[in-house]
Amino acid sequence: MRHGLAVLCLGAGLAMGQTNPEPVYTPTGILNYRPITGAGRGGWFVSSTIGLEGLAGGAISAGWGTIFNQPKEYGPHYEGFGKRFGIRMSTAAVANGVEASFGAMWGEDPRYIRAAGQPFKRRLGQVIKMSFMATNREGKTIPAYARFIAIPGSNFMSNTWRVDSEAKASDAGVRTLLGFLGRMSGNAFTEFWPDLRKKMSGH
Repeated sequence: MRHGLAVLCLGAGLAMGQTNPEPVYTPTGILNYRPITGAGRGGWFVSSTIGLEGLAGGAISAGWGTIFNQPKEYGPHYEGFGKRFGIRMSTAAVANGVEASFGAMWGEDPRYIRAAGQPFKRRLGQVIKMSFMATNREGKTIPAYARFIAIPGSNFMSNTWRVDSEAKASDAGVRTLLGFLGRMSGNAFTEFWPDLRKKMSGH
């Protein structure tokens, strides 16, 4: 009886996986779209903040600042790298938290949906467009209002815990621009990395 129940549950799970494939962007809309859940938002926040992509972005940013010793107050050494990395990650955590929570109010989905199988030019266009746009509960594309609040807001807010030499409004403005460029690079990673991984593995 137990074995039969286990087989039944396994079959149901496989069936659910077959009926709920990964959503994919097409020229006419998004196929198989399912609105993000509260748990999904939490998962997106965690993976975007301390996932491989987020940690790599923080390390690159901190490493670049350490090489050129900017800001000078932190110094060109491991301790300086740690301080830069901590500030970069704290700012990202605020931005991701604001985007996830504010977006929940009007159903804005922070996830990036791939355009797998489409021509390269269209996929690249999707990467750029969805840096400033998002998907709503109906699977329609809307301006990413929560992101427009989150990225500038977190960068101006971070002026309160940054050293004076990088805590001006102009500095926050530059970081805001870099924040959107960072989102674009993250979209590109999500869009193209699965294909590159398949090619490298020989599949």
